[in-house]
Amino acid sequence: MHDKLTQLIPHNDAALHHDSDLPVINPGTNLRQAAVLIPLVHYNHHWQVLFIRRAHNERDRHSGQVAFPGGRLETFDASHEAAALRETHEEIGVAANHIKLVGRIGPYMTISHYQVTPVIGIMSWPTPLKLQSSEVARAFLIPLSWLRDQQNFTMRARSELDAKSAQRHPIIVYNEFDGETLWGASARMTLNFLKALDDGNIALPLHES
Repeated sequence: MHDKLTQLIPHNDAALHHDSDLPVINPGTNLRQAAVLIPLVHYNHHWQVLFIRRAHNERDRHSGQVAFPGGRLETFDASHEAAALRETHEEIGVAANHIKLVGRIGPYMTISHYQVTPVIGIMSWPTPLKLQSSEVARAFLIPLSWLRDQQNFTMRARSELDAKSAQRHPIIVYNEFDGETLWGASARMTLNFLKALDDGNIALPLHES
């Protein structure tokens, strides 16, 4: 697993947090700040990651894609963590007191000039979800062990996944799970998170099975 992550995620910091299908963003570009929560739950004796599928919206370039709850930082947000928790509450109805933050990983730059910081949090489970229907179509779990399995992800051309894109540069794509396909930015952030686990930069508590 670690060998494949090393191949797919370069050691160079500039490349590490930037998807391979996106043009290089000039260093002087004013990047808007955003944050997402990578929510972990312990369910059926295993760690699992909670993902959302975004609702269809013609004005949203990420419409219908698998993602993490999150969004841009507002002026009243005290930190990236505060923004990630606020957006999670708004999008899936889970309050901050049901989430224990355990760290963050390096920011990820997007083609829309956002710098997205993934925040890692352990969510109480089971916790009732209240999806904001205008933004979230579905929430679902994927086992951490499945995400780590090198047989479950590969590199493919973006145009194979996104009919609106003519780009054929490779992106990370996971196999379908429970009818959903994790790919692109969210897949890259998932692998960055897994590498942080492998490197010991993020630690999860032990649970009795």
